[in-house]
Amino acid sequence: MSVDLEKEREFREMVSVENKALRINLNENIYGTFAEIGAGQETVRNFFRAQNPSGTIAKTLSAYDKDFSDAIYGVGENRRYVTESRLKSMLAYETGLIEERISRTKHPNKLFFSYANTVATIDFAKKYKGHGWLGIRFQSKPKEEYSEIIIHVQFHESNAAKQQISLGILGVNLIYGAYYHHDDPVTILNSLYDHLNSHKIEIDMVNFTGPVFKQVDNRLMSLHLVKTGKTDAIMFKPDGNNVLPADLLYKKNILTLRGSFRPVTRVNLSMFQKSLELFKQEKKVDEERILGIFEITLFNLRNEGEIDEKDFLDRADLLCSLGHTVMISNFQEYYKVVEYFSQFTRERMGLTMGVNTLVEVFKEDYYKDLSGGILEAFGKLFFKSLKIYLHPQKDPETGEIITSENLEVEQRTKELYSFFKDNGRVVDITDYDPEVLDINSRKIYELIRNGEGGWEKGLEEDTVKHIKENHLFQKKPES
Repeated sequence: MSVDLEKEREFREMVSVENKALRINLNENIYGTFAEIGAGQETVRNFFRAQNPSGTIAKTLSAYDKDFSDAIYGVGENRRYVTESRLKSMLAYETGLIEERISRTKHPNKLFFSYANTVATIDFAKKYKGHGWLGIRFQSKPKEEYSEIIIHVQFHESNAAKQQISLGILGVNLIYGAYYHHDDPVTILNSLYDHLNSHKIEIDMVNFTGPVFKQVDNRLMSLHLVKTGKTDAIMFKPDGNNVLPADLLYKKNILTLRGSFRPVTRVNLSMFQKSLELFKQEKKVDEERILGIFEITLFNLRNEGEIDEKDFLDRADLLCSLGHTVMISNFQEYYKVVEYFSQFTRERMGLTMGVNTLVEVFKEDYYKDLSGGILEAFGKLFFKSLKIYLHPQKDPETGEIITSENLEVEQRTKELYSFFKDNGRVVDITDYDPEVLDINSRKIYELIRNGEGGWEKGLEEDTVKHIKENHLFQKKPES
């Protein structure tokens, strides 16, 4: 649905970039500034090319020189310029300036905005593809408090000029979405890719704030990015807020546990804690730079049926409430998780697994889409001496404890398994808690869902308290 604004001239809506810019230019109330750093003035260029740019553009600038930029917006932390804090400083400064210089008495119906971006495009050696922050601070009603949309992008095109063009299109889409779709943030996200796709530019973080977005849950907006393939992964800090993965993962030693966590059980927490103790003992692991991550892959969520957004929030809330960092990804195979992390860190990594998961990892069918098959996958999986920390499993029929020594993999991959096992890449968690081996998360979930008792003993006290206080995982009442 498109929002109708006052003083709108008759206009036949079209989705082209030129017509988006034209529609904004023809609205006599939308008025603001453009501040673009690092990739030219590609967004405002589209408004200049459309008719009547003077109706929209109060000022445009490109403070390309760092000293000029510092003089206007202040010196950034560590003198970094492509940061969220720099973008916010730009937006706040520019909206303050337009409020100061454009008389409200003379222009009582103006809807002010400031659009800004701070970007680094691909370098000359083509070693770094480039990334950037862009955002808009705007009013949907005269004199209203400002609302903001801030996004972070990764460039995937291998040419700086093409990246600049894509950035300009994205900027127009953002401004247009802010004014004409602010009642529907999902539509804003989808429309950002008008005339673009994720192969050109990837949006890996978004935040909506302000009065027109007061009902928006940014975690759900981030989930939408992953669900629709706009990005591969999103992350949430223990405080529950979404965070740019690159900032969190940079130069970290990473230990990851994948699961459905529906809910997170004592066995999940024990697995992670015991593997963390082993991970800390690795020679090249800096304990001060360890980041533990609980990962939920959307492949698992889809296997359970249509993704229930409330159910997703329940899981994320629960893990964050226990002090854990959460990642939601589109990765099915583990090697893709490791590849993703390796973009941001060259430090040691570890994966925590159960026996059944490790057996699946050594199935050839798991890698049928790779030209190099399982060998190619394992070359990527065991990056930088990565180790798998294996939690034992109890055979429900015989009571036998299954470890790396007696688990059974496919006949064709036995030698490959032995190679990695003998070279210390698969490490048994020997100091495990025998009591947790009998915990079945599916049974616990069904008991909670059906309102039955007896599930509490499989969870930690804090988990039980959080579930009961927030009524998590309960079956929806029939309408």
